Amino acid sequence: MKSVAILGSTGSIGVNSLEVLRLHPQRYRPFLLTANNNVEKLASQVITFEPDHALVADIEALPLLRDTLQALGYKGRTQLHSGMDAAGALLGESELDLVVAGIVGAAGLRPTLAAADAGKRILLANKEVLVCAGKLFMHRAQLAGAKILPLDSEHNAIFQCWPNALSRDNSGVRRILLTASGGPFRGFSTDQLRDVTPEQACSHPNWSMGKKISIDSASLMNKGLELIEACSLFALPQQQIEVLVHPQSIVHSLVEYLDGSQLAQLSSPDMRTPIAHALAWPERIESGVPWLDLIQAGNLSFEPVDDKTFRCLALARQACATGGSASLYLNSANEIAVEAFLQGKIRFTSIADVVENTLQFATSAEPETLEQVIELDCEARALARQQIAGLSAAYE
Repeated sequence: MKSVAILGSTGSIGVNSLEVLRLHPQRYRPFLLTANNNVEKLASQVITFEPDHALVADIEALPLLRDTLQALGYKGRTQLHSGMDAAGALLGESELDLVVAGIVGAAGLRPTLAAADAGKRILLANKEVLVCAGKLFMHRAQLAGAKILPLDSEHNAIFQCWPNALSRDNSGVRRILLTASGGPFRGFSTDQLRDVTPEQACSHPNWSMGKKISIDSASLMNKGLELIEACSLFALPQQQIEVLVHPQSIVHSLVEYLDGSQLAQLSSPDMRTPIAHALAWPERIESGVPWLDLIQAGNLSFEPVDDKTFRCLALARQACATGGSASLYLNSANEIAVEAFLQGKIRFTSIADVVENTLQFATSAEPETLEQVIELDCEARALARQQIAGLSAAYE
């Protein structure tokens, strides 16, 4: 039996991971569940799955977690913790086998690096770790003997189609093709995008996701982050990574080889498939996802990306080419801009403006320590907030 830590258990990745674990109680046991401050949902998960440990990142939320569990009559064995220092210590426990890195955003940096330093097998959904600190993370994972298995449906598809992906041996590979659904605004013009609402942007046609990643999908920033992530994960230059719009979200990505072969991974658009694959690799287990019916799916179509209208993808390519702290600035500015859009402070089209203006301040120096990453992240966020202040005044 394998013990599993789920970082961000109350988010979309965490919830889906627990659903897969529920199907295989003789194979996996929850060792650690973490949340930021979603006490009610974490308490429900503790009662249902009874992990060895549960942790809230927000130290002030721990008393509320205790009170909530007590009010629900929980008398189980789960030990309660708070703060990311405690998370780092738990991730170093020898009895822990697998770590699902499902925390959204730069907040996942510290615990995921701790898991890498502990030499764990990491099921990586937090793309920001590789976007903000790709070289640092991969270097520390290699030193500690950690294995990185991608959970993003696109990168997991590449992993399934490329036997040597984990060893980063790209001999024989011509390029990889990341597929994008196009999101809810596929085919929109810039003028049409100006007045879209957060509710519209969060209504993805195929996937059920959290608000932040839904906005990123709508702006194509998610695909830009995935492109940068693929460069670090698979040791490929961005020139060998292309993006195609595939509205049906059935083909999750492709690998093209020098002999002209293209291998694709197909499945229903459900995160439980890549989660089950990474959990059991190199074996296969049931995921609970309905079988893909190609007849019912109908035609599978592909289109070029409109990165002039959806500028975030082009900005991600720019950041990738620039190097240094550019990718980190891109991610940090985007997180702040998405938050501002969700709060109604800026237009949807202003997300790209904030990112582009913040990127101008990126430095050529690559961060070499976690402390440097955090410092640069804070600087980029401050610059993005300055940009938003001006845009908010104009928007109002």
